Formats: sequence, structure tokens, C-alpha cells
Amino acid sequence: MEATSKDDLFIAGERNDQKIIGGKPSKEGEGDGHGDALMAALKANHEWLQAKVAINNTIIATDHTSPHNDFFSVGECEGQKIIDGVQMPLVLTPSTGGEDGGDARTGYQSLVAAVKGNREWLEGKVVAHSAVLLRGFDVRDAVEFDTVVEALGWPDIRYVGPAPRTHVHGRVWTANEGPLDQFVYFHHEMVLIKEFPEKVILFCEVPPPEGGETPFVPSFRVTERVLEEFPEMVEKLDEKGIRYTLTALSKNDTKSMRGRGWEDAFGTSDKAEAEKRAKALGMDLEWLPDGSVKTIMGPRTLTRVFPARKGRRMWFNTVVGMHGKEVSSATAADGGDIPASFVRRCEEIIEQESIQFRWRRGDILILDNLATLHARRPSLPPRRVLVATCK
Repeated sequence: MEATSKDDLFIAGERNDQKIIGGKPSKEGEGDGHGDALMAALKANHEWLQAKVAINNTIIATDHTSPHNDFFSVGECEGQKIIDGVQMPLVLTPSTGGEDGGDARTGYQSLVAAVKGNREWLEGKVVAHSAVLLRGFDVRDAVEFDTVVEALGWPDIRYVGPAPRTHVHGRVWTANEGPLDQFVYFHHEMVLIKEFPEKVILFCEVPPPEGGETPFVPSFRVTERVLEEFPEMVEKLDEKGIRYTLTALSKNDTKSMRGRGWEDAFGTSDKAEAEKRAKALGMDLEWLPDGSVKTIMGPRTLTRVFPARKGRRMWFNTVVGMHGKEVSSATAADGGDIPASFVRRCEEIIEQESIQFRWRRGDILILDNLATLHARRPSLPPRRVLVATCK
């Protein structure tokens, strides 16, 4: 971070019996006003100081692992935030040659080699920062992206859900193919399925001319804020659980962001086999006269705590996305209603906590699916973002 006027205000260090307060040395006992001045300065520059600490911690963490620092540099991107002293997303760029392909290290082959050699380190960064953005490595298409995914070494997990998607190459699929003018609501990937991915990896092949960001949200922040305003409701829904329903057509409908047909979702056109596969995923099916099916899921808790995530309660549900919709519902598991006012406020909080950046061609965003919700902003065409889901 470049020096600012705040750098002139706070000067670190001591000299003999002098203290540095507000940028001016003063003797012990020279006046009580200095303490007040320091407190005022700290309050006025709280966010700036937090950012300084977070960036310094990030640099130190990288420097302590010299093999990784030889290849990766910590960068910045527009829209990133400091959450509890942690940079989100952590931006990793080539350590030399910049972001414009001027050095051999910007080639995807070099990235693949670096990822293979530093898997444990990189996974630690994903867990620590919840999101890691790999930028400037000249990854060009689905084939190269799939090579990077394989290099990470995380097992594949097949997507199950309502979003229409097409297989592209290897472990790579299109992201939601619903109309680009529709907003894809915030969610943890496959949050209602028994087995869900721990990592979601997104690759920008064609950045949109306007909009189309993939915002994400630190899930624990949503839980913290909703607990502050609705403690009884949160504990009630966690205790009773939530029941969800979603109606799916038999065939895919790409005119809807939730237009994936049940035949594609379950990989069969046989109803008996579909019921068997649905049961294995933790859902029941109710067949409707027009050939569509209502999927019934639950009870599911409102929040969850996962290992290695500091004991934080994650907002691991999709109440906002499914409550009171035309083809879906979310109710308390005992049949009780969830107040619409509660759902609207949760939606506002999620939006307020969101983080987003403008996609660039070749960007790879690795999300900790246990710790982040993500969404898709409406955009102008063209936009092509591909995805891989990993255990």
C-alpha cells in the first residue's frame, strides 16, 4: 500500500523515554491530552489500520514460505475487503513479469507446475482467506483450466442442482446457463445435498462488457449479523430445521436460471431410478401430472460449523433463494411459516456483506464453499465463466 497522510500520522517506534503519539514525540507525563488524541486518531483511522495489519500479515505469511514466494506475489484487486484482518479475496499473481504475459511464469504451464508443487500451501490459503484469485497466468480455455484443476489434486464431485449446465471438457462445466439478465441468488454450492463440494473453482474465459460479476460473501458474517437482530429466530430454525421444495420440469429450460430438468439432474429418464438416486442424495420426490417433479429436502439446519474454520457458524442454507418463490419454498420443518420480513432482512445483510471484482480474461477464482456464498450479477453478453466442483 502506498504511503498516505495517515502514514505521517502514525510513526512506529520508541526512543529512550519518549513515546510516539499522533506522529509527535512526547515525554512521559507531558499531558493527558495525548492519550485522547491517540484514541481519536485510532477511531478515525480504524479501517485503514485494519487494512495495514491484514496486508502486512499476508506478506509475512507469503515470505515465510520461500518456495511459494519465488512464484507467487500477493496482489490487489478492486472491490476486495479486509474481514477480521484477512484480505478477501487473496490475489496471487506471477512474482515476475507483471500481469500482461511478459514473462514465462505467466504461462499456464508454469502455474500448473507451481500448483502441483505447493498444493498444501495453496489449500491453506483458500481456507484462511475463503477466496483466492489467481490472476495474470494466461489461462486461455477450458482445456488449460482443466489442467489447472487437475493439478490442484482435489477429487471431483458431480454437480447436482437446478442450474442448467453443459459439460465442456474433463472436469469443466459451464456455470449457470440461465439468461444473463437474471440475477443468480447467493448460495453455497449444493447446500441442500448430503454431499456437497468443499471447493468451487471458477474460470473466466470471456469477461462480459458490463456487469456479470461473481460476488461472494463470508458466510459467518451473515450469521453474526442475523444473530444480532434475530437471535430467537436463528436458534429456533436451527433447532427445528428447515424444509425446502423445488419443482423441476422433465427437460431442461435454459430460459430460467433454475431450469435444469429432472432427467438431466438425476441422469435418467426412469422415474423409479430417479427416486432411488434422489433418496441417496437426501431428497424425496413427488411426481406431478404434467411430468414435472417436486423435490422435497429437509430438515436442514440454518447454520453449520465446519472443521478448521475457527469454529464459526456459517449461514449454510438457501432460505433467501427459495422462500416464497413460484417454483420453490422454504418453511420450518414443522410446517410453520418463516416470516417474509425476516427473509428480506437476511437478503439485505447478505448483499451488504458481499465482495466483488470485475472479471478479467484468464482469472481463476477458488472459493471455499464451506465458508462463502456466491452469486451472479446480471450482465450484457457475451459472458463465459466455467466451473469445476471439488470435494
